[in-house]
Amino acid sequence: MSSASSGTPASARRQEASLDLPVDPPRDGESKQAWVYRQIRERVLKGALPSGARLPSTRSLAQRWRIARSTVEAAYDQLRGEGYTAGTVGSGTYVAAVIPDNFFRKGLPGESGASLGADARDKTGKAALAPARLAAGRPARPLPHEQPVTPADQAESAEPPFASRSADAALFPMAAWSKGLAVSARQLTPAQLTRDEPQGWPALREQIARYLGAARGIVCDASQVVVLSGIRDGLDLCGRILLTPRDKVLIEDPGYVNAVPIYRPYTSGVVPLPIDGQGFAVARARRLRGVKLVHVTPAHQSPTGITMPVSRRLELLDWAAQAGVWVVEDDYDSEFNYDGAPLAALKSLDGADRVIHCGSFNKTLFNALRIGYAVVPKALAPAFAEARRKTGRSGSPIEQMTLARFLEDGGFARHVRKARGVYARRRDAALQALRQAVGAEALRVSGEHAGFHLLWWLPPGWDARQVVEAGRKADVGVQDVAEFARKATPAPGVVIGYSAVDEARLRRLGALLAALRPGRARG
Repeated sequence: MSSASSGTPASARRQEASLDLPVDPPRDGESKQAWVYRQIRERVLKGALPSGARLPSTRSLAQRWRIARSTVEAAYDQLRGEGYTAGTVGSGTYVAAVIPDNFFRKGLPGESGASLGADARDKTGKAALAPARLAAGRPARPLPHEQPVTPADQAESAEPPFASRSADAALFPMAAWSKGLAVSARQLTPAQLTRDEPQGWPALREQIARYLGAARGIVCDASQVVVLSGIRDGLDLCGRILLTPRDKVLIEDPGYVNAVPIYRPYTSGVVPLPIDGQGFAVARARRLRGVKLVHVTPAHQSPTGITMPVSRRLELLDWAAQAGVWVVEDDYDSEFNYDGAPLAALKSLDGADRVIHCGSFNKTLFNALRIGYAVVPKALAPAFAEARRKTGRSGSPIEQMTLARFLEDGGFARHVRKARGVYARRRDAALQALRQAVGAEALRVSGEHAGFHLLWWLPPGWDARQVVEAGRKADVGVQDVAEFARKATPAPGVVIGYSAVDEARLRRLGALLAALRPGRARG
């Protein structure tokens, strides 16, 4: 793509980065794609591959490292998706990540804080930077232009319970789960039944820590894991523990609609911050005073589906460390990426230990499970455990024991792989329905690469209310994007949930929408 080299220094374009440096052997259970991705990612973050450096071709690197070219291509795709690199086949792949100055001094999470040396800097002594256009990572469809913020806040509203934006419980192996519950019930002793475990069942916390290390790149141990009833439980605990009435909480706008009612009991300073094309707008956040907490959805922004690129993630973490701000990472549907491997979490870059990473098995398995988790900074773990004890929110040990075994024996991974394939086909059916609807017009969507929903940016002349009504008739969850906004005025669009919707209903939606196409003759 033309922007891949437009702002890159000519000297950097002429020189290909060397990846003949010694490489670490694959870790236990690490795939070859994950290994290639990790080798390049760590070199970028350490400054060994500075911004603007051109990576070897996939064919060349495959020959050097003696692996399949398709493996390298998949790793390059993931690096582009996260914003570490930019470029396309034929034009070259370049390092695009903007690394804050103090990141080089602190190093990667889990490493020593020593400076990583002069190779992380340009000839002026400043941190090497990539052009802002490159920092976005993928050549994504442009986000509709941000509209002015209105002075009046909208009334609070609860998110409609759209089942089509949830895990499809029909895919869950209930027979195997039922057997597991029976085994857990038999194995529990009277002493275990009376034991108070406010942070959650130890075996489950251990399995969650291992899973997050392998799947999300988070370096943590069981002492940092708190078992919750879901992500909302985690957000509420963050408000309860960390906020005072004078503090400000920044939330994405448009964003998760339940964030305001969750945080407002603890402070009146809940501030919606308009997002931009890379998600949470850190530059705007820096201008505010008294910020104690920010709530972000970096993997699949709710509702636009934007993936926050690594440059913006590092900018956010840099500001949080400097300003003493806690960052709540709402990781609500990251397990389901359809065009590549799941992205590493924001927490995986958290060298200053400022991020509280919240996830949920309710989203991956079934809603009624009511088991989620948070990975908290080590300094906060005792406070979270005490808050769980005081509120009496500890869950049943039987379900927790069963889930721990489900993670350990591979049942969870098998289920996610199966569900991912089904959801990908439904995503494709939803996109086909929208193509049918727009006809010859260009189809503009965002967030279709992952998660349970996508956002359709409506072409001129379309009425969002009619589109929502068509979704109701087809029994597909469709919601006006304006309902996710508080002060921002997003461009016209609708959120379409597809994960728990069979393909026949999505085809019916396509037919209903095609009949609404502006200018189409009605019979």
